Amino acid sequence: MGFRARRTRAAAGVAASGLVVAGALVVQELSSPVFGLRQGPQAKDPACARIAAHYPDRLDGHRRGRITFEGLAVWGHGAVRLRCGLTPPAETKDPCVAVNGVDWVLREAASRGGRKLLVTYGRRPAVEVSLADSVRQTDTVLMELSRLVAPVPRNERCLSGG
Repeated sequence: MGFRARRTRAAAGVAASGLVVAGALVVQELSSPVFGLRQGPQAKDPACARIAAHYPDRLDGHRRGRITFEGLAVWGHGAVRLRCGLTPPAETKDPCVAVNGVDWVLREAASRGGRKLLVTYGRRPAVEVSLADSVRQTDTVLMELSRLVAPVPRNERCLSGG
């Protein structure tokens, strides 16, 4: 075998190993948390699994992304981000809104960078939703997500009534 044949085989081997490494990086990226989301400490709670079983395919016209970690979901390349398995918030002076029997606290201090951050109140585990300003129908999104969260038993309310 001549020098040129060895060089060609060596180059092919380097290229193939590069493809394997690149492929492994892509697989790792596709199955890792995205959009800065981390699993909540209670993400393995059965309530989160029940919620995940009913994630809608679309929210606000956005398709649900593929995330393989429990308690996480995104729609529209991160326009809507959901985390289940959080510790419920303590009493707060942040604004609260009831949507179909589910209380949502608007975390004003954490809402920045063109996003609103809301978390369920009085349910364990809590669910956090982050909405981009580009989400046109915030009310509709919260109604749909409230339908998912409503079966999680409520033990407190941040609003009277509802």
